[in-house]
Amino acid sequence: MQHDQLQGGGEGSLLTEEGPTTTGRRRPQRLRRLVISGGLAFALAAGGGAAAYKYGLFSDIGDPVSFGKVQESAAAEDIRPGVSMPTGPKATFVRTHRMPDGTQIGRTTLTGAKSGFTGDVWVWVPKEYDDPRYAKSGFPVLISLPGGRGYPKNYWGTGPGLGLEQAVIDGAKAGKSLPFILVMPVINADTKHHFDGSDIPGQPKMGTWMADDVPDFTRANFRTFTSRDGWAFMGSSSGGFGAFKHVLKYPERFKAAIASGVDFVPDSPLWKGNQQAMDENNPEKLAEKLIRAGGPDVYINFQIGTAEGGRDATETFMREYGKGPVHTRLQVIQDGEHNGKSYVRGMKEGSLEWISKVMLAPTPDPVPGVR
Repeated sequence: MQHDQLQGGGEGSLLTEEGPTTTGRRRPQRLRRLVISGGLAFALAAGGGAAAYKYGLFSDIGDPVSFGKVQESAAAEDIRPGVSMPTGPKATFVRTHRMPDGTQIGRTTLTGAKSGFTGDVWVWVPKEYDDPRYAKSGFPVLISLPGGRGYPKNYWGTGPGLGLEQAVIDGAKAGKSLPFILVMPVINADTKHHFDGSDIPGQPKMGTWMADDVPDFTRANFRTFTSRDGWAFMGSSSGGFGAFKHVLKYPERFKAAIASGVDFVPDSPLWKGNQQAMDENNPEKLAEKLIRAGGPDVYINFQIGTAEGGRDATETFMREYGKGPVHTRLQVIQDGEHNGKSYVRGMKEGSLEWISKVMLAPTPDPVPGVR
């Protein structure tokens, strides 16, 4: 399986004790006070405010952050049908970035109740989520998976450099994308192996982590939809494989995926020839099974760049399995390479709009006096 040429950014790494299943990490306040002291503070002051912010003296990165304060004002009887309010337990997040529109990326550490695996999860929520008009509405979720090792960081969440969050912001503003909640977990259990986003016998249960624990965590903390129409995946390379594999394997839970630069069969050496388990996680086998069953319908948007290989294999899969309940589309990215920036460009050029048309949208309260 190909690997993306991307790495996550640096972050604080001191754990705080934040409850039984989820924890946050934050940089000690004392460290900031020490950094400001002495000649360094004088030098930075002489260099102006920009220099001070560059070196993090006034940064709030690493501080606690919370999402969804408006939902506390929504009475239970006013919640719309099909909306799931946060069930708890509530996770503790630390801020990893602020977007220009004021939205934030937060990180927490999750111990999966079903998989037993512990890893970090990053979350970004759109501005609409904290708009009081949407306090009674659910939001669609896009579980976003990285390529490469995908551990200990998910490069979609460690910063805005790849443009995923901004693509959703811009798309929603233009009416071409839903304002998705982005949930960005690690995809592998260590830096030495890739686990195909699967429960490989004798290995950490990364498939259960992805398909059960991460959605359960999301429902515990955010306003979501009870229907599968509010749940989708996206991913690149090995993350793209995991994304569309999970939609095919659990079509009753997830409706759609954006899968970029993917392979089409499990290829982790950890399978060690366990053919039955591999078949249970093989997109070709899963697509065949879904076609025979006649549904439910799933929607897969493949992306491939013209400067990378894999287009023939993608078109072959679409030709052989893109029928019946398996709906497929190909976004060709001109001069696109095997990396996240190219794939985000493809999302902006069409994939986000396509997947948004098959997902549930949040519904605001009507503005008084406006019809």
